[in-house]
Amino acid sequence: MSGDLKWNKIFGAGLGTAFVILVVQQVSGAIYHTEPPEKMGYFVDAPEEAAGGAEAELPPDWGTLLPVADVAAGEAAFARCQACHNIQQGGANGIGPNLFGVVGGPVMHAGGFAYSDAMAKHKAEAPTWGYDQLNSFITAPGRYVPGTKMSFAGIRDTQTRINLIAYLRSQGSGGFAVPAPDPARQPGATPAEAAAAGDTPVAPGAGEAAAPNGGQVGGAPDTSAAAQPESQTSNPAPMSSEANATGLGQNSPQR
Repeated sequence: MSGDLKWNKIFGAGLGTAFVILVVQQVSGAIYHTEPPEKMGYFVDAPEEAAGGAEAELPPDWGTLLPVADVAAGEAAFARCQACHNIQQGGANGIGPNLFGVVGGPVMHAGGFAYSDAMAKHKAEAPTWGYDQLNSFITAPGRYVPGTKMSFAGIRDTQTRINLIAYLRSQGSGGFAVPAPDPARQPGATPAEAAAAGDTPVAPGAGEAAAPNGGQVGGAPDTSAAAQPESQTSNPAPMSSEANATGLGQNSPQR
């Protein structure tokens, strides 16, 4: 009889333990219940600037900054891209497309890579990876090409992006020309100097005393070489040919 009671006690203790475990699970599940997010995502972006903040940053003056960029630092910055991108000539595509010759090349330049529909749409709007376009994309890929499959959050530091683009240019894109420096953005430049360089048209009869080398100031016009901008021809235009071709000093139309 005592043996039967022993096994009954053991069996009852097991049932009691299982009951306690079930009760604890149910109670803790009710207390710590969480709802799934309405929209799954993994893209992390920096917060937008507050309304009424500083003006939008101008694109870099590539003609001034690229020739002095640190290509070695750009190669080091590219290390964060190597998990997805190959940059060797003829190298295979990875998670992302091969980037050899990307600077100045066409958007969706890597043959055989399955680009997103968002990138195809972007190509119709901005078909070439120019300096400004690459700079905007590297800053925040998901913002510049909404819907892109590239999950990289972007590089916020301007100098790091310049160095990286200089390195990318050294890998198969050396033939893509560096634009001339923007005279209006050189140290010590004045509005009158910018106008003389052809960046902006000069209003008739305005500011003659501020530009002694241009126009007629109390006598015959100065025809010396110093008074003539390099881009000036026999039919001067309001904007120099180089500035007009590269869009320096202007907002890129592909923004």
